[in-house]
Amino acid sequence: MTISLERLLKHMAWANQKTIEHLMTLPPEALQAFATNPEWKVAEIIRHIVASGNFYVYRITGSAPTDRNENEILPVTAEDLASLSKRALLVDQSLLECEKLEDIQVEFLNHEKKVVKRWRSTILSQSVHHATEHRAQIASALEAKGFTPVDLDELDLWSFESDQG
Repeated sequence: MTISLERLLKHMAWANQKTIEHLMTLPPEALQAFATNPEWKVAEIIRHIVASGNFYVYRITGSAPTDRNENEILPVTAEDLASLSKRALLVDQSLLECEKLEDIQVEFLNHEKKVVKRWRSTILSQSVHHATEHRAQIASALEAKGFTPVDLDELDLWSFESDQG
């Protein structure tokens, strides 16, 4: 078998769902928790993970799997988190589909309006790293404000493989 990003992308999707599921068990005020920067509350971070995944798919394929306006909505209730979970599934499945594409360089304007080229594999790798980094921020923010944090040890690849059977 050829080594690929497939397992990492599947793990990311699983860990994103587990994180949202955990957030749904907490009181709504947990979504307002932050560690050091009040602009990076849990609600913003989890929204950002999904919206960024959507944007990564757009960078790779030229089309986004979910509506950009929906990805701007901050979750404040369990119902909002359930909706976000559905969008996350769609986005993460779309990222997984991108893994099957040819690894070519895509060209686009960055936020500074400069033309940049990125390998599709770089963008996919960044999507995994990005989500992992932000899940750690969510855990820190929850713990900093006295809420039960996401147990990052239960979201590692070993746990993913055990869960998958």
